Amino acid sequence: MAIIDFFKERQRRELDTDIDYRERIRAHKLSVFFKTLFVCAGIVVLLVVMNVLWKTKTFSDLSVQSSYPVNVVTGASARNLNGYLLISSKDGASCIDNKGKAIWNQSFEMQSPIVSTCGSTVAIGDYNGRAIYVANKDRILGTVKTNLPIRSVAVSDNGVVAAVLDDTDVIRIYIYDGNSDTSDPIVQAKATMNKSGYPISVSLSPNGKIMMVSYFYVDSGSMKSSVAFYNFGEVGSNEADNYVSGYDYVDAVIPYVNFMDIDSSFGVSNDRIVFFNGKEKPVNVASALLDSEVLGVYNNEEYVGLVFSDTTGQGLYRLDIYNSMGNLTGNVYFNMDYTDIIFYKDQVVIYDSNEIQMYTIKGNPKFSGMLPQNANLIIPDNSVYRYLVVGNQAMDLIELN
Repeated sequence: MAIIDFFKERQRRELDTDIDYRERIRAHKLSVFFKTLFVCAGIVVLLVVMNVLWKTKTFSDLSVQSSYPVNVVTGASARNLNGYLLISSKDGASCIDNKGKAIWNQSFEMQSPIVSTCGSTVAIGDYNGRAIYVANKDRILGTVKTNLPIRSVAVSDNGVVAAVLDDTDVIRIYIYDGNSDTSDPIVQAKATMNKSGYPISVSLSPNGKIMMVSYFYVDSGSMKSSVAFYNFGEVGSNEADNYVSGYDYVDAVIPYVNFMDIDSSFGVSNDRIVFFNGKEKPVNVASALLDSEVLGVYNNEEYVGLVFSDTTGQGLYRLDIYNSMGNLTGNVYFNMDYTDIIFYKDQVVIYDSNEIQMYTIKGNPKFSGMLPQNANLIIPDNSVYRYLVVGNQAMDLIELN
């Protein structure tokens, strides 16, 4: 019996030890879980606090951190090419990085250059000419040769080019792959005033899959506009002429349509702004009637801004800001006779050649001050505090203080 009791006691001790070991493992896991949860909660709180501080923070001054030589000649235009500087004129185009280094240079001769950008890619065609030069911020991609006079050009971020071409009694829209030298369109379409109307604005989605066209036509003495979407992917291949959706607007002219990202787009008419959403068959998700004449249209991937003359006395101008679903998110009232308006990281940058003003999307002022030089262009420098100010001879990196 003593031996049996000995083994029973040992088994009991081993069982107690095993239970104690499992309890310690469980306690350790719970400790790690709660520590991780605490750290994650702390990070979330920190991010929320930083976001609130940023939204409420105002700046009183700016300073020049560095300066790089550039040459923007008289008659040339400067554009932001996804953080790089694009300079174009009748004689050619060049791309300069954010440190002032020349990336590429393309020579040509044009009478009336038409420039279209999307993300990192640019297409430059000559109105009434027959050549379109395509490049991105890193290199020259190709040249598209057309057999008909060019009327307008649109490009996608991956180098697909839409060219509106003038034929004898029809307007043709040809789609090209601009990633190499080519004269062969991959898609052909035509428009007449009697059938679809005259195409007055064309935009491509960043991936080149969807084309958005605004047509204008007269029907029984009344003017009408139609916004049509064409899908060049698998879904569109099953539809006549790749047409997948469209909307008509009576007594309206829609002179401007544009994609915000691969599934959001919008159009602005004389009396409304319309929003569309969908990667395959875009649908109208929102419309807003406008109370006065639109003076300017500006957008990025998240927001669209419309400028009006202000009648409330709060400023010379009013900027109405919409998100991609068509919701009015804020208003900015300002007095500056502006050159350009930029949306960047939930803030609005308004500037002319001498002055810069910054606001939140809700319209709260953040900064107002003079620029270090006469500005042709301002480019965000991957920070809400830093911007590149492009003049005729130099590119200054400024920091808000």
